[in-house]
Amino acid sequence: MLESSLERLGSLFEKLGLDIHKFGVQFLYDPHNPMLFNSGFFFFLFLMFLLLYRYCRKNELLRNLYVMLFSFYFYYKSSGIYLLVLLFVCTFDFFVGRLLYRTDKQKSRKCLVVLSLVVNICMLGYFKYTNFIFDLFYSAVNRQFEPFDIILPVGISFFTFQSMSYIIDIYRKQIEPLRRWHDYAFYVSFFPQLVAGPIVRARDFIPQMKQPVVVSGEMFSRGMFLIMIGLFKKVIISDYISLNFVDRIFDNPTLYTGFENLIGVYAYALQIYCDFSGYSDMAIGIALLLGFRFNINFDSPYKSTSITEFWRRWHISLSSWLKDYLYISMGGNRKGKIRTYVNLMLTMLIGGIWHGASLLFLVWGAWHGLLLVLHKWFRNIFPGSKKLRSRWHWSNVLSIILTFNLVCIGWIFFRSPSMEVAKSVFLRIFTEFHPEIVGDFILGYANVLFFICLGFVLHFLPHQYSERIIGKIETTPVPAKAFVFALLILLVIQIKSSELQPFIYFQF
Repeated sequence: MLESSLERLGSLFEKLGLDIHKFGVQFLYDPHNPMLFNSGFFFFLFLMFLLLYRYCRKNELLRNLYVMLFSFYFYYKSSGIYLLVLLFVCTFDFFVGRLLYRTDKQKSRKCLVVLSLVVNICMLGYFKYTNFIFDLFYSAVNRQFEPFDIILPVGISFFTFQSMSYIIDIYRKQIEPLRRWHDYAFYVSFFPQLVAGPIVRARDFIPQMKQPVVVSGEMFSRGMFLIMIGLFKKVIISDYISLNFVDRIFDNPTLYTGFENLIGVYAYALQIYCDFSGYSDMAIGIALLLGFRFNINFDSPYKSTSITEFWRRWHISLSSWLKDYLYISMGGNRKGKIRTYVNLMLTMLIGGIWHGASLLFLVWGAWHGLLLVLHKWFRNIFPGSKKLRSRWHWSNVLSIILTFNLVCIGWIFFRSPSMEVAKSVFLRIFTEFHPEIVGDFILGYANVLFFICLGFVLHFLPHQYSERIIGKIETTPVPAKAFVFALLILLVIQIKSSELQPFIYFQF
């Protein structure tokens, strides 16, 4: 009986991603198995972390050092030797920020901020765009290019943008620099948002670092809810529809009808939302359990009635970063209509290439830039279109459907591994639709369709339902909370794939 119990326990650990036979080795970096938020090993480490955090959170110095060291270890488990890149960013921009604050001459200040931007952008460019640029050059001269062996450090796009915003805010005299290196390292490396956002502004986060940590009942309940809903979105909805449907469509769209391709595109729209918003929810929830508040990063983006509203709801920390540090810096809408349209297009092109070194991401950015320009032009010609109506007025419902489909056109470029695959998806949808297979499709993909429908229903539920659930969690006894969380973990174990699927935005 003891042996069978141990076997069942070992099986449970294995499903959670914990190998009890190689437990010590799991503390070292494994390039084939980097640590993810949705892994059992992370939850184990996080529980151990919380046990000590309880005792040091009241001492600012001890708390910041402890969290900083854990964050560095978290990044080491995700990226190995590339922890040195993170340490370099923390060190370089800390001293640039200190020097920038003490410098009065405007010319010297500009030189310092330009130096910081150039170093960060060049570092990002080396890891992310070297092979892309050489490939374009070699293609232009009809030669074969052998890619360099350059590995992209996880989350480099996020922590470099976060560090650059700190320097720019000091230059604009919106914040004062931190005086201690470990405080700045704490800010840049804070592990909940380190590898996939949200991008946290210094002016929002640094004041919280200087305050006593208090985790109220509301914060704890909201944090638990966000962790559970994030895990549910990622593992149960996103991973399931990806492995069982979306990946098959985009691997070879010509094997499927246009109807199946269209449902595959809609499913990917849900997959990427659940994947990225699931990570953001977990990051915000974990931060709340530690006594820190992040701004919301996704606000039901597919409820948007226009492409402009979509970018106010989708990846809010990135879209607001691009607006505040790029669009406004280029002149925003202050230099006439034509210049406004140019600035919008350039901002979205840069936002597209930020996501990855591929012409497809550039096309995706150009598509969204064009949509934003057309929407702003339309509102200038027809100012009556700005009139507020009920969210579910028939005209708004039509606008939501139109906006969603325009966004999905962009997702085809975003998801496709090549331009040929993107063309095939469009061709199948518009030339080989075959609606007569709908009945067989529903029978063949009943489980996938269930999770797709469940995901969209949850997405369109009013926010007050979430608030009611959080209120219920707050008044629920601790044993009941632990029981519900354990049930969710068991559900994840039963539904998840044999291998953990990395978050989509880890590649950015």
